[in-house]
Amino acid sequence: MNQIISLLISKWSVTPTRFGVLVVLVATLFSACAERADDPNVAFVETGARILVDGGFEPLRGKRVGLITNQSARVDSVHLIDALLSSPDVELLALFGPEHGIRGDVEDGAAIKSGADSIMGIPVYSLYGSTRAPEPETLENLDVIVFDIQDVGARFYTFISTMGYSMQAAARAGIPFMVLDRPNPLGGTRIDGFVLDTLHQSFVGLYPIPVQHGMTVGELATMIKGESFLEDLEDLDLVIIGMKGWRRKMIWPDTGLPWTPTSPNIPNFETALVYPGMCFFEGTVVSEGRGTDAPFLTIGAPWLDALRAARELNTMGLPGVRFSAEDVRPRSIPGVSDSPKFEDEAIHAIRVHLTNPRSYAPLPTGIAVLSAVYRFSPDAERASFFKPRWLSLLAGTDRLHEALLRGDPPMDITMSWTEEVAAFGARRKRYLRYD
Repeated sequence: MNQIISLLISKWSVTPTRFGVLVVLVATLFSACAERADDPNVAFVETGARILVDGGFEPLRGKRVGLITNQSARVDSVHLIDALLSSPDVELLALFGPEHGIRGDVEDGAAIKSGADSIMGIPVYSLYGSTRAPEPETLENLDVIVFDIQDVGARFYTFISTMGYSMQAAARAGIPFMVLDRPNPLGGTRIDGFVLDTLHQSFVGLYPIPVQHGMTVGELATMIKGESFLEDLEDLDLVIIGMKGWRRKMIWPDTGLPWTPTSPNIPNFETALVYPGMCFFEGTVVSEGRGTDAPFLTIGAPWLDALRAARELNTMGLPGVRFSAEDVRPRSIPGVSDSPKFEDEAIHAIRVHLTNPRSYAPLPTGIAVLSAVYRFSPDAERASFFKPRWLSLLAGTDRLHEALLRGDPPMDITMSWTEEVAAFGARRKRYLRYD
């Protein structure tokens, strides 16, 4: 696949008007290689959590368990915490909460406090506060750490960083680490975006992987250990409880599973799909839609010529999407976005409308929108448009910021990561669990 794309790039003189055509062609090639998934009303994926529950918690019998989780760890209508508490053969002694907390009701970036859960009385230790990994004393009475969180398939979504640091803590404590696998909502065939330069390593980019990595958390955990992305994992007893029925060609609607909001501003699958490309707006002064009814699907500012930008974007022929302009007013939403950009101000916004989620290309689309918004901003605003450090942490490189400042066409930026993505694709093959 990557060889075909490279050949197209090298043999075809791509002009700006051909960018959308090229993205459509690449999306078609991905679809052709992956085939179409079955009717989502027929397919049903059994998650690692379901396999564990249906098996009577056999691998955990007689064990003292610590669980890293949040609101997404459900088996039908039952949360995994409740399922574990109802088992006479398992002793759930501790809960560990990632960003947004155990219940996912704390907005992004807000520190999570430790304490006993008010309902269950079980100690809850924060992994998004003064520490990002379980402290040694919290692991002393545990026999195993279990990780069950629904990820969204983007490198900068912090749950996979929490997983890695927790693997490291488990290894140092000499206890097993068990991952209950869940689907990658974006599927497992497409990989895209800059591969992280380790000079820009941070909690929103801990591993040298592309923005859209196309791996499940179980596969990624195996790669983190196998490629020594973090220290001291050589002797970790890593256990993956795999899924049944998931195939790489599936996107979320094909799984037959209900969507549980993974964080306050990822309320549905459509938002998760656009997030890998639209999250770059966090590295700008422009609103990424927090405080509106459509975060990451609404991009705007008071001074933006949104109508002109939307019109240009529609001429690019980007697959699976169209754009419109509308005026919105971000508002404070406690627990979701307390202080959004341009709070209570009218902003001119580009609205993203998904027309075909299967052909939508998150990274090329996000880069195209970012470029258009920058170009259609007034000169006075362009001078302070970017938050360079944050943008580079999200991109995993300075190259995106530099390219936008130079005015590089979106197609050139998108093509610049082709070789590194191909190399990553070859590197990840040995860690893939699903066809």
